[in-house]
Amino acid sequence: GDLAFCPHCGGRQLRKESDIMDVWFDSGCSHVAVLETRKDLRWPADLYLEGSDQHRGWFQTSLLTSVAARERAPYEMVLTHGFIVDGEGRKMSKSLGNVIAPQEIIEKYGADILRLWVASTDYRNDIRISDQILSNLVESYRRIRNTARFLLGNLSDFDPRKDSVPSDRMLQLDRWILSRTQRLIHRATKGYDEFEFHLPTYMIHHFCVNELSAVYLDVCKDRLYAEDRDGEARRSCQTAMWIILRALTEMLAPVLSFTSEEIWQEMRSMDPTLPESVFLSNWPAVDRSMLDRDLDTRWEKILSFRGAISRALESARTAGIIGHSLDARVEVLKGGTEVDPTLLLAEEEWAVLSIVSSFRIVDTFGDVGFNWKDQETGVEFNIWKAPGEKCQRCWKWGPEVPEGGVCERCRGVLDRMGKTV
Repeated sequence: GDLAFCPHCGGRQLRKESDIMDVWFDSGCSHVAVLETRKDLRWPADLYLEGSDQHRGWFQTSLLTSVAARERAPYEMVLTHGFIVDGEGRKMSKSLGNVIAPQEIIEKYGADILRLWVASTDYRNDIRISDQILSNLVESYRRIRNTARFLLGNLSDFDPRKDSVPSDRMLQLDRWILSRTQRLIHRATKGYDEFEFHLPTYMIHHFCVNELSAVYLDVCKDRLYAEDRDGEARRSCQTAMWIILRALTEMLAPVLSFTSEEIWQEMRSMDPTLPESVFLSNWPAVDRSMLDRDLDTRWEKILSFRGAISRALESARTAGIIGHSLDARVEVLKGGTEVDPTLLLAEEEWAVLSIVSSFRIVDTFGDVGFNWKDQETGVEFNIWKAPGEKCQRCWKWGPEVPEGGVCERCRGVLDRMGKTV
């Protein structure tokens, strides 16, 4: 332009130099060439993303040119990642024969496994991949999928629009798992926001395996299968399961995109008012009305004690005293516990939570059964094979199972269903 001139000779006949002085300085000017010339973009960029080798490359030259011309960085954040290497940490090379093509992974395992591998890796270091690593991820994926399948299967007769139970009428166990779900949403969202994608992936998997499958869903099976179909206890459980499944599906959608959409379409068959796709749904927000710190603390103690019960039952199973946990009658010595279990749950509730037919907390043991002391807690147990007869519907043992082979609880449920024994 007219303002451009040579400071030495005053000449104004200037032309733009088209030769490349340095490729990195050319790319370092891309924030001006791209962001400032396109109406749909803005300067500075939200994020610059590249490999760790660009600290002295694109990141640096972008910073140098921007500070010189604009007096600030051309980006709000910088994210760097390592490089993909094989299972032994070696650079991939055709000569080594250790190259794994993404298309091969997709054809063998599906696109969601490839996405899960990317999301579950701490990319700040070099990223390893091998058949063994992928096999482990397939197993993790299977656990998540099986959890979703169990939830869907037990929601098949549930319409959230008319069957949901208000939170103030839900069972304590259901309110606890919903409190845990809200904490998961908070932590997973924080992980996504901070680009630590491996943390939400790990936390969701841990939640499915250790809190849902190992505790909540296992305990709820009796309610789901044996209680009144439309009874509040069963609907309370289904309400919690619906809230959990929706939150999990929405949180997994960025990673397990195809699986999440598959789950979502099954959920839409129960509630057609849901958005047409999980990708049109909002990100789950923490429902603070479901957060209950006191309940979380209480259940931390309850589950610690349940762990001792589970270890005692496993020892009794190994000794041949029982087969399934429902075969057991359990006594706990009251004086051997730091916290009185009756202050946490009633004996009937302990029986349900422990999945046993009978549970008593006693001052002294009467008849000696299988005596076992838990080394972690110091709690003493006495375990027998439960007396009486086994209900053919709920599998619990009782002193008397009337003619027809079902207990009084199950007989009442069947009567209300209009079925005779």
